[in-house]
Amino acid sequence: MSSDVRTGNVALLIDADNASAAYFDPVLTVLAELGTVNIRRAYGNWSKPALKGWASHAVAQAIETQQQFDLTKGKNATDMKMTIDAMDLMASGRVTGFGLMSSDSDFTPLVTRIRQEGIPVYGFGSEKTAQAFRSACTRFIDVEALGSSQDAEIPPNPFPEEGAPMAGSQADDHSHVSEDVLKLLIDAYGAVKRDEQGFARLSEVGQLAGNRSSFDVRNYGFKRLTDLVKSVGNFKVETRDGQSWIKRIR
Repeated sequence: MSSDVRTGNVALLIDADNASAAYFDPVLTVLAELGTVNIRRAYGNWSKPALKGWASHAVAQAIETQQQFDLTKGKNATDMKMTIDAMDLMASGRVTGFGLMSSDSDFTPLVTRIRQEGIPVYGFGSEKTAQAFRSACTRFIDVEALGSSQDAEIPPNPFPEEGAPMAGSQADDHSHVSEDVLKLLIDAYGAVKRDEQGFARLSEVGQLAGNRSSFDVRNYGFKRLTDLVKSVGNFKVETRDGQSWIKRIR
């Protein structure tokens, strides 16, 4: 069994009642960070006209549809089926990462349980998704922000900061980084090792920030952590041997 683990076998479970098919391709691109999305399942009552977009997507994208009738008004059997399937997949020991497309905070306990097994969970939802669900995920990504940034390639790293500048990532275009994110970066900078001049390796700052939160630079329209850091103006950034280093200046 151990040889099957770490193969990058990713399961994407879609709450079709609470997710738009328009964002499916960008979601697959992000999940490439975890491996190959071999398991693709969409859950809902497929007799509803609202799911027509997903129905046409299912054939083209090899999505396995899971029919759930509305047995009782006001109760969602879809959530229960998704949860049961996720637990079964986790117990199989063959899945190394999960993606959940939903804005429903009812999945928060499920995400927490999966992560207790050391399995990463990426959440994909709308801007209105409850903070509890966002924080529970290894990474939570606003699909609307993600979809609007698909004119440029998304790098395979939630905190990309190395390499050549990427089109569409200029700091001048973004001024909506929240105070919470700024505090997260400052706290992470203060916790990592710094050199004699006070510079810290940006990759280490990003890694620590990711461990403490579901923060992802793509939610703010950036492609690289370097660009986000430059936009806030609280850090000096310099490049050494192709790697970014930062120093807090205010």
